[in-house]
Amino acid sequence: MASETHKPAYALLNVYSKAYSDKYNSSCNINKYRDKWAMIDLIDSVGYERAQELIAYYFKTTSNSKHSLNWFMYNFDRLDEMLKKSDEDNVRRAKIRETTKQMMEGQ
Repeated sequence: MASETHKPAYALLNVYSKAYSDKYNSSCNINKYRDKWAMIDLIDSVGYERAQELIAYYFKTTSNSKHSLNWFMYNFDRLDEMLKKSDEDNVRRAKIRETTKQMMEGQ
């Protein structure tokens, strides 16, 4: 049975596997024993919820490596930065839309 510290890592591997299956209609080849350590490091770096967001974001992007787990683990920090910038941009655009809407209603 998995220890309490490993359960979130296995859960993230399942999230990744499900996203992969949904995208490619086939199962991915994951070495759960080896990859759980990478997921534990990911959780330690960004937290469990953010890791789930990063996996979802990763599968929304285009990939030359067919969304490889190894690529994700080596580049999750870059994905995290891109997602932060995207979120900030969405907030900025929402403010601009609201300001424009108020200006148009004021005329």
